[in-house]
Amino acid sequence: MSFINPQPYDRNIDVATSVDQIPSNFPALPEPWQAVVSKFVSSQQPVLQWAWSNIDASRHFQKTLLVLTNQNLMAFAGSPESPQISQWPLSQIENLTTSDRAGLGTLEAQSTDRRLAIWHYTLDLGPAILLLIEAFQMASLGRKSISLEEPVLAPEAESTTTPPTTKALWRLARFARPHAAAIAAGFLLSFLAMIAGLIPPYLTVPLLDDILIPYQTAATLSRETGQPIPPAVDFSMSLAGMYLAGLLLAAMAAWILGWLQGALLARVSERIAADLRNASYAHLQRLSLEYFGGKRTGDLMSRVSTDSDRLCQFLSDGVVDFAADCFLIVGTAVVLFWIDPWLAMVSLIPFPLVIWLMYVSRDRLQSGFQKGGRAWAHMTSVLADTIPGIRVVKAFAQETREIQRFEQANREVLSANDKVNRVWTFFWPMIIFLNQLGVLVVWGYGIYRVHEQMITVGVLTAFLAYIARFYGRLESMSRMVNSSQRAAASAHRIFEILDRVSSVPEPAQPVPLKDFKGEIELKSIGFRYGNRKVLDGVNLKIAAGEMIGLVGQTGAGKSTLINLVCRFFDVAEGAIYADGTDIRSFRVEDWRKNVGIVLQDPFLFFGTIAENIAYGKPGASRDEIIEAARAARAHEFILQLPDGYDSLVGERGQSLSGGERQRISIARALLINPRLLILDEATSAVDTETERQIQEALQNLVKGRTTIAIAHRLSTLRRANRIVVLDHGRLVESGTHEELLKLHGGHYARLVEAQQALTKDIGW
Repeated sequence: MSFINPQPYDRNIDVATSVDQIPSNFPALPEPWQAVVSKFVSSQQPVLQWAWSNIDASRHFQKTLLVLTNQNLMAFAGSPESPQISQWPLSQIENLTTSDRAGLGTLEAQSTDRRLAIWHYTLDLGPAILLLIEAFQMASLGRKSISLEEPVLAPEAESTTTPPTTKALWRLARFARPHAAAIAAGFLLSFLAMIAGLIPPYLTVPLLDDILIPYQTAATLSRETGQPIPPAVDFSMSLAGMYLAGLLLAAMAAWILGWLQGALLARVSERIAADLRNASYAHLQRLSLEYFGGKRTGDLMSRVSTDSDRLCQFLSDGVVDFAADCFLIVGTAVVLFWIDPWLAMVSLIPFPLVIWLMYVSRDRLQSGFQKGGRAWAHMTSVLADTIPGIRVVKAFAQETREIQRFEQANREVLSANDKVNRVWTFFWPMIIFLNQLGVLVVWGYGIYRVHEQMITVGVLTAFLAYIARFYGRLESMSRMVNSSQRAAASAHRIFEILDRVSSVPEPAQPVPLKDFKGEIELKSIGFRYGNRKVLDGVNLKIAAGEMIGLVGQTGAGKSTLINLVCRFFDVAEGAIYADGTDIRSFRVEDWRKNVGIVLQDPFLFFGTIAENIAYGKPGASRDEIIEAARAARAHEFILQLPDGYDSLVGERGQSLSGGERQRISIARALLINPRLLILDEATSAVDTETERQIQEALQNLVKGRTTIAIAHRLSTLRRANRIVVLDHGRLVESGTHEELLKLHGGHYARLVEAQQALTKDIGW
């Protein structure tokens, strides 16, 4: 039974007319699943193709059997004894696409407007996935006599898993769930504030019709006739006072409820935004190195900080106002129709046009804010590139060039904002005009109704107050189009991070890593970047405590092999074993805690020297830190600094020399006492004397510890137990320094001769 390559098609099958005649055993399914799948297929619905995916949505290893028939795409997860089955009619699937990124493939089923399902797989399963896609294309398009002579290539376009922009706002709901009670209380307060806000206009009706107008009419007639004429109703200051008190109480209630609602929802929105920032940053930490290789630092900083801040503003202000607007618009409309249905219908004539304008402007603003977000991220990236490299900028006198580069990025931001403003300044005044037109219609038709004695002046006055509130809230909701689309664009950019799947998944059932002895074995491993093969069929066994030197020309695959051992990437072919267990079976964190690595380019964080040495072991004592520094030959120069181990190293350690940074990096790796030590050009940044000191320290440190070392100067690897030579991704030689030198014309011998000749030519 093969898990990788299912049976290929007959090249001359006529899918459109002869699919029912395909034999029921074509292609052969994995034996344990045949009984389960047989319940869902028949001679009228035969199996066209199948494939495995082996990574679930949570980035854990979990096999899922994908089965394609002429009618459905089915997914069988779990075990044959208790399967979890999902299926999608082919009529609903618009496209089936795949993409791969540094060791992890993605298969996505899409309808015309959304993603239906997504699966992930390691690249060794890629051939079967490609056959599945071609079978889908044949079945869905009805193509005849499809030839398989030409290779099937995965699309180069990156699969988009993030939904359309506006829908991204709805996805914030999962961050709101922990605050559901507070949000519900906030909306209840908003509803009560709306009711309180509807009371004052209603109280003006009896105040005008029953008190003020009759009294004023009687007074006017008395002046005209010269005779005292009593009002139609007795004027009562106490009654007027009651109405005024009611107006005051309603206003105070609306103010208090609005204040409570605003304070509560603002507090909640701040916490939702904080949770979103935490989730984004935490997810970034879990992503593999492959993701960061294709992203600019400034862009990621902009997403986590600027975009989350925009969302916070929207949630604290926009959502609160939107809730109040919705409640008041609906409540006001109900009151308007209750007071006078005919006048209400006439007053709402501009309403549909206002809604249409909001819809049209939303679509235009949406694309504008997306472009603006990208432009802003580009400008931030220019800053993130220039400031850390300011020494290079000044060394080459390129200040003017960098100023021009920033100004160009700033012009792109300005251009994107201008486009948004042109759209908004066109639609917004038109919406205001239509709102005012609605009030004008009420005045005109209301005067006619009063003249015909269909309504009273008090009713008209109340109606005008209500309609002013109605269209005022409609204007407020119109402004929400601007802020909501800006926030939606930010949410879209943040969810592009959260939707990204790490190419280094966690195992579904991790194996505990205890008492790691240090034995490493590489079995037929292969890896590629895109279509470029970097490692091919490498087999290597490293005994516990053995020191291995990796050599080879630039691009031979040395650093890639190191990255695979550290699980910065996962192998596309073969496997890497630690004490006989596939390292993909361990939790990533557990595995890396047993690996100490010193990189060619040492990176130090802003902080003290002690904090940088203890980075991998935050709880280390000062004695442990000093011991590691002594072993790395760093203790002496640290004591010469003004504050010793408490001296600040500056951003990226720029206050230290390259050799000093490298020794701090070595001490940091040694402090965690790893069973596996990896040295990637660990002495390349130090002078000859410092290198000698470090080599002396390493002689003691590698005892009892498995070590893999890459070195530019081959002489530093003479004491390695074995030297492994890589050439174009293949292991071509292996042996001690002396053994490999005896291979005249061999790869290692040629490298040594070339380096000796170079040293002699330049007078080293």
